[in-house]
Amino acid sequence: MTDPGEFAVCLTHDVDRPYKTYQWLHDAITERDPSHVGRALAGENPYWKFEELMGLEERLGVRSAFYFLNEPSLFEKPPRQWAGPSRWLEHLGRYDVTAPEIREVIRRLDRGGWEVGLHGSYDSARDEERLRHEKGVLEGVLGHPIRGVRQHHLRLDPPETWRIHAAMGLSYDTSLGSSTTCGFSHGYRPIRPFDDDFLVFPLTIMEVGLPADTDEAWDECEYLLEEARENDAVMTVLWHPRYFDDREFPGYRELYERLVERAIEMGAWVGPPGEYYDRLRADTAAP
Repeated sequence: MTDPGEFAVCLTHDVDRPYKTYQWLHDAITERDPSHVGRALAGENPYWKFEELMGLEERLGVRSAFYFLNEPSLFEKPPRQWAGPSRWLEHLGRYDVTAPEIREVIRRLDRGGWEVGLHGSYDSARDEERLRHEKGVLEGVLGHPIRGVRQHHLRLDPPETWRIHAAMGLSYDTSLGSSTTCGFSHGYRPIRPFDDDFLVFPLTIMEVGLPADTDEAWDECEYLLEEARENDAVMTVLWHPRYFDDREFPGYRELYERLVERAIEMGAWVGPPGEYYDRLRADTAAP
């Protein structure tokens, strides 16, 4: 697969937590605001943003990729792992991709032209058996093969994790990057770790890696867009769906919208990584 070079912005969303659960109590305590408990009891769920996100991208004329997580129950893991607080948080926040509500949104995304991919669970970066199971369950919901993956918390052991991905028939991975800094530290183009058709799309921006001040965050987004255009870069962007709730995360929805609009104005190709992968293959096949 050759790469002719093109300014592109790949849009992605990791579906870590579609339901707000234990976080209500955490927010009530840390913010000293008991209204969080009242909102929880009233059945609010600010993390379920699929319809809003699809509507926003539909209006902008773009599509993106959603990576769904199938974290195993804590009790499916060795007892030695039960003592870790982070393990309990993963367990308390897990969801079932086969549950009717999740299954329906996965299929609606697929029917609407969005890409559905795999968000490999916390310990799956070196566990091919577990990752194959997760892939099979998600494909059973979707009704056809998936092609892309991002490991949860960007937990990656290269090149072993990529060998597992390629052996499973996945076309690409988007786990290479940082949750604390943004930029092109892994180059401007997709990487071919095995000199074949398996690609790695380095992560350029995760919303939590941007400055907390939204004006400064926008300045960094615009700077990176300019850098991408100047270098015919493929820029991969990650926005978690829960960040589209303005009450919980003020300013982040607008920031994402501005980023996409500006990319389009600058002439970038904008879409999900799987579609860009196909674009590269088509360029290779062209006479």
